[in-house]
This record gives sequence, structure tokens and C-alpha cells, in this order.
Amino acid sequence: MADLRTIFAGIKSPNPFWLASAPPTDKAYNVRRAFDAGWGGVVWKTLGEDPPVVNVSSRYGALNYNGNRLMGLNNIELISDRPLAVNLAEIKQVKRDYPDRAVIVSLMVPCVEESWKAILPLVEETGADGIELNFGCPHGMSERNMGAAVGQVPEYVEMVTRWCKQYTRMPVIVKLTPNITNIIMPALAAKRGGADAVSLINTVQSVIGVDLDLMAPMPVVGGKGTHGGYCGPAVKPIALRMIGDIARHPDLAGLPISGMGGIGSWRDAAEFLAMGASSLQVCTAAMHYGFRIVDDMIDGLSGWMDQKNYADIPSLSGQAIPRFVNWGELNLKFKTIADIDQDACIGCGLCHIACEDTSHQAISKSYINGKNVYEVIDEECVGCNLCAHVCPIDDCITMQPQPVEGELTWPEHPNNPNRVAA
Repeated sequence: MADLRTIFAGIKSPNPFWLASAPPTDKAYNVRRAFDAGWGGVVWKTLGEDPPVVNVSSRYGALNYNGNRLMGLNNIELISDRPLAVNLAEIKQVKRDYPDRAVIVSLMVPCVEESWKAILPLVEETGADGIELNFGCPHGMSERNMGAAVGQVPEYVEMVTRWCKQYTRMPVIVKLTPNITNIIMPALAAKRGGADAVSLINTVQSVIGVDLDLMAPMPVVGGKGTHGGYCGPAVKPIALRMIGDIARHPDLAGLPISGMGGIGSWRDAAEFLAMGASSLQVCTAAMHYGFRIVDDMIDGLSGWMDQKNYADIPSLSGQAIPRFVNWGELNLKFKTIADIDQDACIGCGLCHIACEDTSHQAISKSYINGKNVYEVIDEECVGCNLCAHVCPIDDCITMQPQPVEGELTWPEHPNNPNRVAA
């Protein structure tokens, strides 16, 4: 069987599945239940200075779509509202009781050297395996010049990372915010500061919706609302892109990446690993379905890796990166044409409507033997894939590659005014 054991920035765990810093890791009770369920590690909910922060009620807003619950989750919760000493004592005991599991402590204190210098020895004394610097929280804490307010300024990322490397022996993981134009800049800053690894993505700044009766953003707190952090399945595409950008950057080669943002199945996990992650963090899926989902993720990932002959996590990590290229490197000669399986077609007409109204009028409609028949007009089809995506029947519409000779990229194309001479 595939070996799922990981060594991430020197931190060992029996599998790559960690719970992210969030409500599921807020106290020892939750963490023990998670470890008993099979999770390989946890990132303890973010600790700060005493006195603790004060949270509000309600704290969550949900995006439900087409009958599916929690396609996206928005939260306005802050860091841990429990006393620092209580958290530290629980971390110490949990690590003693589960020595084979990864226990990383998320931290967020004011952007002042003395604050970091003071809290790091307290965390180190617990025996925790590492720390994660929370430079991502986009609400509440950012207004206090912490969280994303630090993560959006590369100079601050480098400075705080350097302080932490100076004052602790523990591996330092820098958690990056997606609320930035170019994820490479803070990643490079973290590396300059000596980071042992990065983790991403943190939540995306958002307003989940508006209560049209109260006329306030949701979740509503005493008649008012605010922006929060967006997570769950809906943010997975954002996470994959940012992780891939870091993994393929030549100046960040070899920097370990802990990936998160919408992981809820073994297939999600495999995609994150393929895009360059070497450990995985999960939050929303655990909050939705409970800790036992890790069983399916472990079994599914292990079984798939066996089928594909990936012996361990390092052999899978980054496999998609050589084929994650800039648009200009794509072959402009490559062409696919849609093909409709008439035996599988149920005659709903969605492909025709989508193509006729919004694409290239490449699907004809006719009435034969008492039913609607839809056929692809090959010479009009540009291979955009829209018809295959709107079709409700799996594999009814497939995209068929056409024979091509050679390769032509945009830098070589005659229409490019700056084309590379042959």
C-alpha cells in the first residue's frame, strides 16, 4: 500500500491530513477526538496575547447552491477567545498523549518584536512540533494591524518571520493570505525571512449575502453585519492556482507547502498534492461532516495512489507542475470537437441552448422519429467545452482531439507583434 507518512518541514505525521487552525482545533476535547478518528495532525486554533479577544454571535454565514449545503462558508470569528495559559496547558498534555501526531500552534500577536519574543518560549515549552504564523485572517484582527494586514505587506512578512526564526528552535510555517494581487511576493518574503514552509490559502475576504428583511450583511449581529473570511469547496480553484504559482516559481523551489482551501475528499487531496503541496489542511469539510471523513480521505487517497503507482507522498507532490504553464506556452494548433453520444442523450436540449445563445452555434436541432435530436456541426465547433459542462449526463458529450501537426505557441504566432523569430 502507498505510504502516507509525511515529514513536512521536519515535522512527522502518520498521514498528510491535518485539521486547519479553526474551531475544530480550539480545545483539547476536539483535538483528542480528531486524533482518535485518525487525523495525522492539527494546527491549534490561533493563540494571541492575554486578555483574550471577544467573539460575537452569530459567526457563520453559508452559501448553499442548487440543493447543496455549505458550498461556501463565511465566518467572522476571531482567534481563540480562551486564556493563553489554558490553551498552552492543553497543547502540552495532548502532545504528550499523542506523540506520533503533528501538533502545530498558530500564532498572532501585534507586529512588535517584543510580543513575538515573549510568546514563542511559552509555545516551545509545550513540546509542540512547530508554529504557524497567521498572516491571513481578513476580518477583525486585520483592523487591529494583525492577520492579513501583515500578510499583505511583504516587508512585514519577512520581518516577523525573521523574528520568529531568531527566537525559537521550532519550524516556522508562514500562513499566507489570498487577499493579495500576487501571492509570490509574500511567499518570497517569507523565504527571505527564513521560513521553513508556507501554508495557504487562508480565507477570502467576502460578504456571503444580504438579509433582505433586515437589510444587513449576513451573518447578522444585532441588526448589523460585516465582511468575513470565505472558505469551503467554492475557494478550491483559488487555492490550487496560488499553490501552483508558488510551487513552479524558480526562486521558491523546494519550499514546502501545506495546502488548504476546499479540501473535502481524497480527490481534492490528490489535486492539491499534484499542484505542489506536501501536507494538507482541512476545516470546512470537518465542520460539515465530522472528523470521520478522514477515513474516506485516507482510504481513497491510498487506493488511488496504489492504482497510479505512487509509492509515497513525495513521489506524488508536484507532479502537475511541469504542465502548469503560462497561457502563451499552450499549443494553439491543438483542437478538440464535441461529440454527442446519441444513445445516452436524453434530449433535454441544454447543449443546444447554451451553444446557440452564448457560444458558436455549433449544435443543430432536428426532430426525428418523434424526438429532438442534437448534433454537432464540426466545422463550427471551436472546442470550448461548454456543451459538455452543461450536459446533465456524464460522458454523453465528450471532447475528441483532432489530428494536428506540430506545435505553435503565442510567442511564435504570426499575429503576435513581438513574436520570436524562427
